[in-house]
Amino acid sequence: MPPSLFSRLFGSSPSEFKLQINSPELTVTAQAKESLLLAALNQGIALPYNCRVGGCGECKCRLVSGKVKELTDKSYLLSAQELKQNYILACQSLPRSDVVIEVALRQGQVNHPIVETSARITALKPLTHDILHVQMEAEQPLSYTAGQYAEIVIPDAAESAAGQGRSYSFATAHDPARPHAVDFFIRKVAHGAFTEWLFAKAERGQLLQLRGPYGDFCLRPGASPLVCIAGGSGLAPVKALLEQAIKDKQGTRPLVLLFGARTEQDLYGLDAIDQIRREWTGRFVFEPILSNEAASSTWTGRKGLITDHLKTLLGERLPDYQAYMCGPPPMIDACVEVFTQGGMPASQIFFDKFLDSGHTAHPKP
Repeated sequence: MPPSLFSRLFGSSPSEFKLQINSPELTVTAQAKESLLLAALNQGIALPYNCRVGGCGECKCRLVSGKVKELTDKSYLLSAQELKQNYILACQSLPRSDVVIEVALRQGQVNHPIVETSARITALKPLTHDILHVQMEAEQPLSYTAGQYAEIVIPDAAESAAGQGRSYSFATAHDPARPHAVDFFIRKVAHGAFTEWLFAKAERGQLLQLRGPYGDFCLRPGASPLVCIAGGSGLAPVKALLEQAIKDKQGTRPLVLLFGARTEQDLYGLDAIDQIRREWTGRFVFEPILSNEAASSTWTGRKGLITDHLKTLLGERLPDYQAYMCGPPPMIDACVEVFTQGGMPASQIFFDKFLDSGHTAHPKP
């Protein structure tokens, strides 16, 4: 029944619709207040995505039929040809009728059931002045692939942040022997309700709500040399990804690991990186790069932006590398430009942009 007719007869719009993905055999129920992406994920369909906030464009799909309410402006992410072909962002589209979409579903190892559980804080360790290592013990076991992330919610502890989920990448590879243990590197966001509470008031023993895993950022198998780039708290998924590579016998691949920070005081996790270096059997190059180190500093390492050093470090073999990047959007966008101009195929570039409220998609006028 058309929504308008439903409204005239019953006084309200329907609360759920059918969402068909590629074929009638793959049809699920979509709630009116949840995005097409969440509707699919919550029912076990692995649509491609990274950020879920309209910032990466990975969840783009073609709207074949039906109506959706688009929450944000998609024109800055989709090409003119895609807009002409009626592409939408699944994460920013709410169903307003039964919907049929076409999307290229990915096959691979990122296929874990989404778990919603309470989790108790077991440790809080400052890593820098604005990055906190948060260790938690989940009530229910949680499986994930290194590179994925979870959504954390404060149920009662902070009124301004209660009920609002925040997404953070797992900071270690999954350990089947400790299926309840999860930990995160969380950066303090200025005026961010969640992190203001976390840094000022969180204590061991407090319960939070955890939901995940989400995301399809993960190490792809192969023999290509690797370049991994982390900025700020983006070290979490990169560290986890490399730990998982060692477990999966992928540590034989040549690796260049770059860690971008503002000053030497903003570097952290160096012991963990050194542990990865000791277990990595292939060529291993680690370069921390400081963008705002004082001229009077005794720092003898590389300075400037990561993009200033990519061609020097990777040389003529740049197109042969497989790239994995996590961190702030400007860093990733700049690195992608260097890689593509240097001949690296787009199919070999993988990233997870760390988006806070200032980087989310543009609301539609």
